[in-house]
Amino acid sequence: MGTTRPHPAVSGGAARRSAVRTAARLGLTARGVLYLLVGALAVHIGLTGTGEQADRGGALARIAATPLGAVLLWTLGAGLAGMAVWGLSEAAFGAVGPKGDKAYQRLLSAGRCVLYAGSAFLVLSFATGQRGSGEGSTDRQSRDVTGRLLDLPGGPWWVGAVAVGVLAAGLWMVGWAVLRKHRDYLAWGRLKPYQRRFMDVTGVTGGVGRGLVLVAVGFSGVKAATAFDPGKAKGMDDAIRSFALTPAGPWLLLAVAVALVLFGLFSFGEAKWREV
Repeated sequence: MGTTRPHPAVSGGAARRSAVRTAARLGLTARGVLYLLVGALAVHIGLTGTGEQADRGGALARIAATPLGAVLLWTLGAGLAGMAVWGLSEAAFGAVGPKGDKAYQRLLSAGRCVLYAGSAFLVLSFATGQRGSGEGSTDRQSRDVTGRLLDLPGGPWWVGAVAVGVLAAGLWMVGWAVLRKHRDYLAWGRLKPYQRRFMDVTGVTGGVGRGLVLVAVGFSGVKAATAFDPGKAKGMDDAIRSFALTPAGPWLLLAVAVALVLFGLFSFGEAKWREV
């Protein structure tokens, strides 16, 4: 009796899904590492008031200072590239789930591809020795980009539109976390009760903290647009520090910092239990 071989298209589709699944899990792990380090740096700032950089650049500098820094940076960059591959695949072929083929889902996946492709490029550039590509870059790049946009005809409107978009994205993240939308993308039925609690606590708290940082970045962009002053634009580091200037003071900064650590842990949970 002859052996039935799988159809090439079926075999190819399964291979693609397996490769994308691996890329997604590596990417989510890499995202978790970055947020864990950024959150830890922010916690240290909240407790001590030091001038360390609580953004991607600060995290990369910490990694580079370890004995296996170069290896870890290349691994992290490869993981973020995996996130970009995952986003590209979902944009082209659709995501897992009943709404995976919807246009807005494909658009979100395409956005994730662009975002993480850029992040991977910057991390890998940092790994090759181009320290200016990562260290302290979020604040500087925010001011530089804002300045260039302000110089264009109708500059304040361009800056305002981008800033409102970032602010809206932050509010969307907060709402997504509060409504526990992460459950829709996890193998929720297979999780044990303590695993569900872990994902709810880290997903809600971490998602709210991550969203609030984006809200702060977007709000600073609105102020830069209305004042025609690129110096008012903030990156992630300045946005996190700005929470200490609120009536709640350093306590709010510390709460947001802890939330970012929790989002890093949530990313590790997603790497294990997300449906891809």
